[in-house]
Amino acid sequence: MTVCKDVKNFSRTHERVADFFSLLAVILLFASIWAVTHYYQLVSVWLLHDVLLHGAILVAAGVLNVLLIVALLAVGSARFSTDDERCFGTFHGRRNHISSSGIFSSWLSHMENVGKKHR
Repeated sequence: MTVCKDVKNFSRTHERVADFFSLLAVILLFASIWAVTHYYQLVSVWLLHDVLLHGAILVAAGVLNVLLIVALLAVGSARFSTDDERCFGTFHGRRNHISSSGIFSSWLSHMENVGKKHR
């Protein structure tokens, strides 16, 4: 069984835990925004001491923060997917259609299905 299937099964059987993960993602997002606005000047001074090293650390922390938010949201929203849905799939427009109208209609169909799933 894949990791995706395990996450789906866990979040379906423990909906309160899945809701908690979604709440953690929202809290982490707003805490990140607060931290950026509150510590902007201190981080700017710290960044000027060694731009290359501290810049790399800052970018790595930002990427880690975004990945953590997305992972928490993924665990929280996995309970809404169906059993026949593939894990980690992309919409078919990038693979099957060459024409621009085919790509647009495939993307539109994908967006309609996403909207139906999360209502």
